[in-house]
Amino acid sequence: MSESSIFTRILEGEIPSEIIAETENVFAIRDIAPQAPVHLLVIPKDAQYRNVVELAGGDPALLTEMIGLAGTLAAEHGDGDFRLIFNTGAGAGQTVFHVHAHVLSGGLEEGRLGG
Repeated sequence: MSESSIFTRILEGEIPSEIIAETENVFAIRDIAPQAPVHLLVIPKDAQYRNVVELAGGDPALLTEMIGLAGTLAAEHGDGDFRLIFNTGAGAGQTVFHVHAHVLSGGLEEGRLGG
């Protein structure tokens, strides 16, 4: 049996973190190393999917729920405009292999994170 991801440990209360939003299947926290004025993580409670490709193939409804919560959070914590980033694979910067979305909002500089 593999070790629980940091996100599972946060959800179970083993690691302290403020859960800023939650649905039946998804929760959100602030990123500990923000790359924008608003940088949140939207995470499925079930850790069975390692990346967004696996999630899209295995449970598209859960992916839709994640995107919906991302939009809600961007409106509540930012200006409503946002970037949604899924890192897939170590070479793309993924460090936690429990699928999660980065929600970036609020005064993003043009060119800083791409166009």
